[in-house]
Amino acid sequence: MTCRPVLLMCCLWAVLLLSALQEGSGASVGRRQAAPEEAQRGVKQKIFMQEADASNFLKKRTKRSSKSREEANAENRQKIRADELRREYYEEQRNESENFVEEQNDEQEEQRREAVEQWRQWHYDGLYPPYLYNRHHI
Repeated sequence: MTCRPVLLMCCLWAVLLLSALQEGSGASVGRRQAAPEEAQRGVKQKIFMQEADASNFLKKRTKRSSKSREEANAENRQKIRADELRREYYEEQRNESENFVEEQNDEQEEQRREAVEQWRQWHYDGLYPPYLYNRHHI
């Protein structure tokens, strides 16, 4: 008794599965229709390429083949140019930083000189000549 509903469900699933597969395969393969000559030419142009393009495509080197001298020279020129640009950039950055540090040092030296000069003027009592002329020579 219990076998009958299970068998009926399996058969129903099999019929549904077969009908779905039949429709799917028919849709994927499709029927061949006679296309006009113009449509076939468009398809041929999409599939096939010109003879010159095909020969250039086949002449391109594979990954394992060695580079031609022209390719190697071109790559070396690109690397050298990139190195020069990188060197110029870092040299420019270094010059800017050196100029900034030099300006900062000049400003600090000027401030220190002014502070020392103000200190000397404040503490000068008039009895001795200015500091530069009051050095003791040994």
